[in-house]
Amino acid sequence: MEMMSGAAMVVRALKDAGVKHVFGYPGGSVLDIYDALYVQDDVEHVLVRHEQAAAHMADGYARSTGKTGTVLVTSGPGATNTITGIATAYMDSIPLVVLSGQVPTMHIGEDAFQETDMIGCSRPIVKHSFLVKRAVDIPAAIAKAYHIANSGRPGPVVVDLPKDIVNPLESHPYEFPSSVELRSYNPTLKGHNKQVKKAIEVMTTAKRPVMYVGGGAVACEASAAVTKLAETLGCPVTSTLMGLGAFSGVHPQSVGMLGMHGTFEANKTMHNADCIIALGARFDDRVTNNVAKFCPNATIVHVDIDPTSISKTVAAHIPVVGSVDRVLEQFFEKLEEFDSQGQAERLADWWQEINQWRAKKCLDFKTDESQIKPQEVVQSLYKHTGGDAYITSDVGQHQMFAALYYPFAKPRRWINSGGAGTMGFGFPAAMGVQMAHPEAVVACVTGDGSIQMNIQELATCLQYNIPVKIISINNRALGMVRQWQDMIYKGRHSHSYMDSLPDFVKLAEAYGHIGIRVDKPEELDDAMKRCFAEKDRLVFMDIRVDQNEHVYPMQIKYGAMDDMRLSKTERT
Repeated sequence: MEMMSGAAMVVRALKDAGVKHVFGYPGGSVLDIYDALYVQDDVEHVLVRHEQAAAHMADGYARSTGKTGTVLVTSGPGATNTITGIATAYMDSIPLVVLSGQVPTMHIGEDAFQETDMIGCSRPIVKHSFLVKRAVDIPAAIAKAYHIANSGRPGPVVVDLPKDIVNPLESHPYEFPSSVELRSYNPTLKGHNKQVKKAIEVMTTAKRPVMYVGGGAVACEASAAVTKLAETLGCPVTSTLMGLGAFSGVHPQSVGMLGMHGTFEANKTMHNADCIIALGARFDDRVTNNVAKFCPNATIVHVDIDPTSISKTVAAHIPVVGSVDRVLEQFFEKLEEFDSQGQAERLADWWQEINQWRAKKCLDFKTDESQIKPQEVVQSLYKHTGGDAYITSDVGQHQMFAALYYPFAKPRRWINSGGAGTMGFGFPAAMGVQMAHPEAVVACVTGDGSIQMNIQELATCLQYNIPVKIISINNRALGMVRQWQDMIYKGRHSHSYMDSLPDFVKLAEAYGHIGIRVDKPEELDDAMKRCFAEKDRLVFMDIRVDQNEHVYPMQIKYGAMDDMRLSKTERT
């Protein structure tokens, strides 16, 4: 059996777990681990400028690949700086392993220098956590962490490593487990046959069915199966913010995103459906609006690997616990003799009604010769990337514009903070995506508020030559806050204007990158073309847009799914 120090065990265990990249920042309690990283080439470390950004980079890496992202930080403030990133991953079910340093075991609980109870701090926002107290337990703890993080419903796992167990002067036997089995953790993957049969009966007899696809379908790589089911049933498909791309946004059966800022046709389809086939979605408040008025005539089939998510907010008539990909395989076994032609005839009237809602063209907007509309920015981005880029976003109006006006045809191309709504996520997430896909086009759609929350990572991009493209939709305000203040607070804009913005072009240039400012509509297309012609450089586009533009459609609070504002003057 091979002998090595605890620090060497950490690095070796990462290699044995298949880790290629670690995002982190050194400090006292993890210096031994960093020294072990220095003498090997198998695991590449990316030095960030803030630990929150490390968590978001690992998150973007995970979302775009399906692999587990890895973070390494020191104890105390280093560890607590990752909390927002951990919460972001937890809310969206993203697999992360966060390795945090800790004070020596004999000093835990003594308020030692840079001591923080990381296990306690992170407990509400992790899937699991480990405080490792013996060096010989390091390989097994790390193996378990990666198994837990990326199985069942994915999520973040914290591994807390006291400084004394990674002492480079002590050697211990190293053994990485060939497999991991946990008696108390065994996620259900296959649906119950009786529930599957019930679901098929409802799905194949419904006259107004709709498929409602969430992030769970992305997580288990079920995109092809989702598309096959939709085409077999011939029904409309709507996606959550997290589910965009699991079913192509340019497919003729797509009615777009649903929910608070969903399309008119998506929300009308949901509200009037007689059968909702929910796949890896959790019926959160940004979808349902008033639960008491939610889709009153629908029989709900809810497929989810997490039994606690089923009937949590909206009661499911036919719950099916299992992984979406595996359950859809069971569906197909029972649909082998399904009459698709008869189904098309049965749904003809349903599609006629949906096409009438589509004719509303709810995403149309008025252009202005004197100023750029944010919708135009996203449309130009789509044009110059051929709709095939990895797009990350921060949180706010620009996030919704990107979700609505950049139709995603593939899964894992849309990277955003859905559940936590974390400003500052988009830029470091884009960096993580670019590290995972060095030849791909990666763009971050952001705003003048969000981009400043992790703008220090421009230095990291220079150091590692990470050529992401920053598309900053600059309205000189916290746009979504300002929109709500217009709509709810009679235009009282309390602390939502950004009155002291830097010159973003000069700032980008100061960090060694390219900056482009765009002020006029006629400049937009050429500027975007120039931006994406720079294949190997980071480009920061500061695009000044109409400050008064709102995001529509928008659900009316306390209403039903289809109670919506379609513009500043029109309501359904």
